Amino acid sequence: MTPKEIRELAPAEITTKLREIREELLQLRLRKQTGQVEKTDKLRTLRKDIARLETITREKARKAPAAA
Repeated sequence: MTPKEIRELAPAEITTKLREIREELLQLRLRKQTGQVEKTDKLRTLRKDIARLETITREKARKAPAAA
């Protein structure tokens, strides 16, 4: 996901997406341990997506009190 796509989402959607990606990362880690993963670069991509989601969530949280 790009930061632009994430910024267009509502806070509830971001939380849902974050939960989904974390679950996917967990499943991928488990499959990696058993040797079933061919594309290990997906792990890195998911971690970066999580970081983007959390960063934008914090940006929105900081702007909300200042705007109110």
